[in-house]
Amino acid sequence: MALLIAEHASLTDVGRQRQSNEDSYLDREPVFAVADGMGGARAGEVASRMAVEAFDDQGDGGSPEDRLRHVATEANRRIYEMAQSDTEHAGMGTTLTAAMVTGREVAVGHVGDSRLYRLRGGKLERLTEDHSLVEELVRQGRLSPEEAENHPQRSIITRALGPEPDVDVETFTHTARDGDVYLICSDGLSGMVSEDDITAILERADSLDAAARELVEAANRAGGKDNITVVLFRVASDGEGEDDSDTLAGQDTDGEVSAAAVREAVAEDDAEEAGTMALGAEEAERERAAAAAPPARRRPGVRVLPPERRAARLRRRPAIAGAVVLLAFAAAAVGLYVGSRQFYFLGTNARGVVTLYRGLPYDLPFGVHLYTEEYASSVPALSIADRRERTHLLNHQLRSKNDASSRLRELERSETPR
Repeated sequence: MALLIAEHASLTDVGRQRQSNEDSYLDREPVFAVADGMGGARAGEVASRMAVEAFDDQGDGGSPEDRLRHVATEANRRIYEMAQSDTEHAGMGTTLTAAMVTGREVAVGHVGDSRLYRLRGGKLERLTEDHSLVEELVRQGRLSPEEAENHPQRSIITRALGPEPDVDVETFTHTARDGDVYLICSDGLSGMVSEDDITAILERADSLDAAARELVEAANRAGGKDNITVVLFRVASDGEGEDDSDTLAGQDTDGEVSAAAVREAVAEDDAEEAGTMALGAEEAERERAAAAAPPARRRPGVRVLPPERRAARLRRRPAIAGAVVLLAFAAAAVGLYVGSRQFYFLGTNARGVVTLYRGLPYDLPFGVHLYTEEYASSVPALSIADRRERTHLLNHQLRSKNDASSRLRELERSETPR
């Protein structure tokens, strides 16, 4: 039984902090894609548009994965050649995440940190892995997923179309089901809105058009720090053959899991019943003990406040507690900031160039940064050809000022920006 595109929608927005929109997207069934450009001076806008326009020449031969790989490779060639021949576009690049629906399968081509999600049975699952510095550190066990969410360098990618003559395109295919909803988005959405909130929006929206609008609005309410682009599509059965998506056989489970779930439910019922019986016995024992005990004597010297004074005191407690917590947080933040000034690390700034920072590579709540930018080099991070060397250099290892500065000077002498 084949699947059809039952509904699709798309929306892009400049956000609240950018002057131009460097995102591009493709919403043309059966192919959907998002490209997030970079490079400044509208070069990123050119790169992302070229990536999407490459789908006009995708051809008909080969598997869906082969066709997506061909499109990404061709787009990389065009962007790279333009960047080499035109100084205004030097260093430009773009992400590309694309999905092609064929039969009951969805083929995916992926480069960079735009994302593909699938909503199935109320559960949102990310199907792509970010090609980013922070994600690489998570895979190496050097950062936890929680630390990665708030890491100051989480937007630095390790793979893109354009910076290099060759690109490694990640492709894979998975089986879709009737009712699956797919979301492709730039990091302007995924970096601002949690996956739980994305799930809630997709679940309650009356249509994909409404969902797209609400997702963009949520990203803007959260700060809109980047361009925001969403592409949504829902697949449905074409009506041929038996649709078992609403039966146990059609659910995302198997016999072993179902049996385990039944055993767990029975065990929970037994435990709840036993707990209720135990609580009842304890309560009865306490009542018997209370009946047998002598009357309690009133302790002398205990002053009972009038109701109005007691209420006033209770009203003051939350304010006092809040002030204490706020003072403690401020003292801790100041202490961390002062203590961190002896450390330095290498990272990248908003323009994607290798930068020397002073402090610790972390952000605290309320917009408190534990680091400041000391010096921005002229070396784009993506110009460091060796991926392992790039990851090692930009892993935010704490260094002395002399060590960090000497490594940066050595990099500037040895690297020629592309």
